[in-house]
Amino acid sequence: MAKQAVECGVTHMVCTPHIHIGRYDNDLKTIAEALSIFRAALEQESIPLKVAAAAEIRLAAEVIPLVKKELLPALGEWQGKKVLLIEFPSDRIPHGAIEMIEWLLQLGYVPMIAHPERNKAFIKEPSKLDQFIDKGCLTQLTLGALTGQFGVKVKETAIRFLMEDKLTIMASDAHNMRYRPPVFQEAIQYARSLVGVEQVEKLLVVNPRLISQSKFFD
Repeated sequence: MAKQAVECGVTHMVCTPHIHIGRYDNDLKTIAEALSIFRAALEQESIPLKVAAAAEIRLAAEVIPLVKKELLPALGEWQGKKVLLIEFPSDRIPHGAIEMIEWLLQLGYVPMIAHPERNKAFIKEPSKLDQFIDKGCLTQLTLGALTGQFGVKVKETAIRFLMEDKLTIMASDAHNMRYRPPVFQEAIQYARSLVGVEQVEKLLVVNPRLISQSKFFD
């Protein structure tokens, strides 16, 4: 996957393994250990990819103690505040989500909602995303959504969010080489045809660099 990402033009990558309490019980320690092994393998294989790590955190009451103890890895910083990549269940907006988001904001975190275009509640009513953006949330689009990788409805919602300037960054959300490889040139070209080269540059390079610079560029 790392070799494929480099072939696609990727130079820096923030890996975001899941933290989903009871299913993917990752934490700062396990993620740091995995990152160390991964970096060593990249060096051994002479793959010119700089990697850092954060997590994709399933929004649930179970993460509250981890937030309080500062045990969740941040994606980076936005306007001086730590960014947490937050995932909703794919079939709904979880009960109490807006209250959890407000709580995180009050603690000085900036939530970034992962792939809202793939959430059934946002697909059914895209304007529901506005309440989270208005609160101060950032958003992340999966590039493959633009090329129909997740179905027609997801593609339509992705295009809408892109055209309405509801996005902060676009990312690969790569999982494996078979179903979710880090291959996205087609999606980038399509995005450019919709909103122009400058806007795509902002979502793919400018904003991701702003957020992740503390992990790579300090």
